[in-house]
Amino acid sequence: MADIKAGWVKVPNGELQIDAYLSEPITDEIVPGVIVIQEIFGVNAHIRDVTERIARQGYRAVAPAIFQRTAPGFEVGYTMDETILGRKHKDLTTADQLLSDIQATIDYLKAMPTVKKTGFGAIGFCFGGHVAYLAAALPDIQATASFYGAGIATMTPGGGNPTITRTVDITGILYAFFGEQDPLIPNEQTEQIAAALQAHKISHQVFRYPAGHGFFCDRRPDYNAQAASEAWNHVRQLFKQL
Repeated sequence: MADIKAGWVKVPNGELQIDAYLSEPITDEIVPGVIVIQEIFGVNAHIRDVTERIARQGYRAVAPAIFQRTAPGFEVGYTMDETILGRKHKDLTTADQLLSDIQATIDYLKAMPTVKKTGFGAIGFCFGGHVAYLAAALPDIQATASFYGAGIATMTPGGGNPTITRTVDITGILYAFFGEQDPLIPNEQTEQIAAALQAHKISHQVFRYPAGHGFFCDRRPDYNAQAASEAWNHVRQLFKQL
């Protein structure tokens, strides 16, 4: 496990300055970069913790605030009221803006002399899992971990054809993680995603656990320690391919 340093930075995207949490191993070696994509609750303690965990594995990891346009500094907990507020800002995003922000974050990492210039990773949770699936179609993304991304089979942020229709554009490896008892993602939709990945011959694995939504987050009621541990081991193996 590498010693790390972490803190807030600004990621430029045109006139927009995106708040982002950067975690990196203390080394001058050139290492791969990983984008961490938040849930609807902002770049909160859980997302910062994930970013730091990835850095300890030897990657430079950064979590951009994907609600920067509508809610700078947004960070909430997991109560019903806070969930409603997070969903409000989620509904104000568009796929084009999200992909622009993810690409800007990739470009930020590319500009760092100690980051490998090709083959980036992405990992996202909840709404961020949906956004990670979107981002998997970016040419720079080589390995994607999408955790319980609701709506992939039925919609895309801002409207238009469902995100699943972009599966054909994925060029790297995608691992998808779902809870079989997730009320937000019916098992039929998980099967649709698996079928689309198979049909388009995407290098992938789909992992299903006897768990609910948010099972990876130890701050949420649905946390499942065994599922989270197994999923993390798969993520580690995935990013070793960067």
